[in-house]
Parts: sequence; structure tokens; C-alpha cells
Amino acid sequence: MSVDWGHVFAGRVSGMSASEIRELLKLLGRPEIISFAGGIPDPDFFPSAAVSRAYQRVFESNSGAGSALQYSISEGYAPLRDWISVYMGRSGLAIGPEEAVITSGSQQALDFIGKLLIGPGDLVAVTAPTYLGALQAFSPYEPRYVNVPMDEDGPVLAAVEAALAQKPKFLYLVPDFQNPNGITVSLERREALVAICAEAGVPIVEDAAYAELRYEGESLPPIVALDAARNGGKPANVIYCGSFSKTLVPALRVGWIVAPAEVVNRIVLMKQAGDLHTSTINQIVVHDIASEIFDSHVRRLRVQYKERRDAMIAALEEFAPQGVTWTKPEGGLFVWLELPEGIDGTSLLARAVQEFNVAFVPGSAFFADRSGKNTIRLSFSATNPERIREGIRRLCELVTLVSA
Repeated sequence: MSVDWGHVFAGRVSGMSASEIRELLKLLGRPEIISFAGGIPDPDFFPSAAVSRAYQRVFESNSGAGSALQYSISEGYAPLRDWISVYMGRSGLAIGPEEAVITSGSQQALDFIGKLLIGPGDLVAVTAPTYLGALQAFSPYEPRYVNVPMDEDGPVLAAVEAALAQKPKFLYLVPDFQNPNGITVSLERREALVAICAEAGVPIVEDAAYAELRYEGESLPPIVALDAARNGGKPANVIYCGSFSKTLVPALRVGWIVAPAEVVNRIVLMKQAGDLHTSTINQIVVHDIASEIFDSHVRRLRVQYKERRDAMIAALEEFAPQGVTWTKPEGGLFVWLELPEGIDGTSLLARAVQEFNVAFVPGSAFFADRSGKNTIRLSFSATNPERIREGIRRLCELVTLVSA
């Protein structure tokens, strides 16, 4: 008799689903496809020489190599946590090691937060749209979602207040150049969110993966800094998720959480049970690279990605048919398109790949209730300006045909 695995699986497995983005990344190996799908860095911009130097320095020292290849503490490599404390201090936070923990990328941070805060049937407030990876991280813990609509300044406050009245476990936000729609939450809106969530006793989970990739306008303080300013420089009501994936190298899988000490203590226990600790050598290498080139490398990325953002916006202005609207993000990696009513992004993708050799992500993937059928997300990060223009031309030709 064979095992009926469907019967044996835990109930939470039903909340797991394949990522549309992960599936679309398979298309990147086909040279004829112009892909606006994965929001991934361009490998041409990786600081490969700095990575090589960092690993070389590790292995030039016998004692250093021994430590780098050994087990380590779950909290994370102490010099890297010190670097993060100084980095976060630029925004006014006065944190120490007890408020920071290293994770295996910010995706693990989201999974741990879901495990820590969500029980079956608990309510979680998310924007509409929101980051698909967050939905994937949270959904196995069997929450219900309340969707908060957005305007050009971020989550609509009246909708946030209505959501908070239902006592969700937390409000999840990507306040800087949001994945997927590129919107940045204004300073006034950030301050209001901190105040009303604190009043309601509902924490904010701040996903800051793209915060350093600003191409124009003034930098805004992270929500955790506004929260800390009300609490003596320490986080009180915000859990902050940072990452080196978009600023340095994604493959090293190094991110971090800054949160109140009692939250960090619980996350550390999850690290101990989950993977013991993030790769020691990778943490050492990331610390080495960040100490050497972080600011200068980020400045380079801003120049390169701004050129691509501008190329995509210019191509849309040149080729987009009537009835198509889009965001112009001040930073990040994404432009969000709203298509005429009646055009389904998922159906459009099938034709785009098969007939026009263009890929993108259907917008419905970023809505907890799978709405937003007539929206799509475009990423400009991994495509050069010439191919961006050609890809947008093809895509707009298809939208014109479908609209006719």
C-alpha cells in the first residue's frame, strides 16, 4: 500500500503556491525573449572584483579560514551586525546587537515573521497590490488578508484605519519604490501610519529591499526610524527587513531584521531551529564588501538603473496606446501598467511570449484576492536600454491589437 501524501501533508501546505516570477525566470535563458519579468539585478553590475578580494582575504589567513568555514552564532556575524547598527544609525536609530539579527536573505525574514506572528485564521493587512514573495511567505501560516488600496502617496489612510479596526496581526508595507507598483509612501503618510498603527497596537512590517535605489527626489526616513524617534531611538512598533541582495549580491543570501529586542530574541530561536545560522563565510564576505565599497557601489547602481528606468518610461510615452497608464517610480526596479478594462494580464502574457518574445508578470499575482486582472508589472533592471525600447514597442503593439 502506498502512502497517500495528499492526506499526510499538513493543512498549511494548501497555502503554498508556485511563484509566477520563479517560473518566468526560466525564460531568461532564451536569448530571443526580452524579459521584463524578474526583478533581479543585472549581473554586469555585481561587484565581482570586490567579492573575489573578500574571499581571497579569508583564505589567506589560516585562522580566518577556519572561522569562516565553521558554525557560528545564530544572531549573526558580530562585525556585520555592528556595520548594520552604524548603517541604520544614519537614519537616527540607536540600535545595538540586541535589536538586530542576520537572516538568509530578507525572504527568510518574512517567513520567520509569518511564523512568529500568524496563526490559522489570523488577519494580516497588506496593500493592494503587494509583494508576491510576502504573500508566499505568509500564506502557509493560514492567515486571512485584508487589502488596503493605495494612491500615489501610499496606503489610503481611511482604508488603513478600517483595516486596523479589525485587529490584524500586522500591516505589511514596502514603503520605498514598492514591488510591484513603484510607489513610494510619502513622509506625511509614513508619519500618519506610525501614529495610527501605534495607537491601534498593530505592528508594521517594513520591507526595505529597494530603499537605497533612489534616482531622483529626496530620501525619506524609514518607517522604523520614525517609530524609533517616538521611543528614544529604539524600534518599538516596527519590524524592519533589510537586504544586501539588490545593493551588493543576491546569491550570498544575506539580509537582516531590526526590531524590538523581544522580537529579535524569538527570531533567533527560529534561526536555531531553522538553519542554525546564515552562512558564516558569506556574512564575512558581505561585511568585507560593504565596509569597502557599499556607498560607492550604490551610487553606481543608481546611475545605471536610472538610465534604464528612463528608457522604459520614454518608450512607453512613445509607443503606448490610448487607455494604458503607468507609474514613474523615483527609484527601485519596477514600472506598473494599468491596461484598458477587459484585458487580462495572464492571457496577454501567453500571447506576448509566444508571438512577440516579450515577458512580464501579470499584476493579479500581487493581489491577495487575485484581483487586478488588467495590470502588469515590468522590471527594467536586467535589460539594457536598447532592448527595453524594443521590448516595450513589441508589448505595446500587442496591447494595441488586443484593444482593437
